[in-house]
Amino acid sequence: MRSASTLFDMSDLVISQLDGLGVTYEVVDCDPDLADTAQFCEAYGYAMDNSANAIVVVGKSDPPVFAMCLVLADSRLDVNKVVRKRLGVRKCSFASAEQTVDMTGMQIGGVTPFGTTKALDLWIDSRVMERENLIIGGGSRDRKLLVPPSTLAAHPRAEVVEGLAKVVEAT
Repeated sequence: MRSASTLFDMSDLVISQLDGLGVTYEVVDCDPDLADTAQFCEAYGYAMDNSANAIVVVGKSDPPVFAMCLVLADSRLDVNKVVRKRLGVRKCSFASAEQTVDMTGMQIGGVTPFGTTKALDLWIDSRVMERENLIIGGGSRDRKLLVPPSTLAAHPRAEVVEGLAKVVEAT
C-alpha cells in the first residue's frame, strides 16, 4: 500500500507524461471533497457528457489481468460482455479501490490514464472521441485535466473501442 504522500506525488508523473507526449492539456484545480464526477460537474459547471471516467477493470484469471477503460460519465461500461471478451477471461469486474491504487498509484476520483505506476492498456469508448474537450482525472483528487480527444489518442497504449459503454438513460 502506498502512503498518501506517494499518491499525491502521482500528479507530477501525470504532467511529465503529458509534457513528454507534447499534447494539449489544462490543469483544473478542484476541492478534493468534490472530486467524484457528479459532484465535480455540479460544483464547477461541467456537463456529465463532457466528462470521462477512467475505470480500472480486472479479469479473474491466474494471474489477474488489468486494463483501464475511459467512458463518458453519462455511460455505463459494458463489463460483462465487451470488457470480458477483450480481456479474454470468463469473469471480470471493476477493480477494487486498493487494486486501482496498486495499478495506477491514484485514488478513485483522481484516476487518469497518464502517469500510472503500471502500464495498462487504455480502451477508450468511441463516444469519448466525439467530444471537443473532456474533463478527466488529473492524478490526484485535487485536480482534473481538460483535454481534447487527440490527447487521449496520443496515449501509448490507447485503442478506441466501439460500444465499450452504453448511455445511461435518465429516469
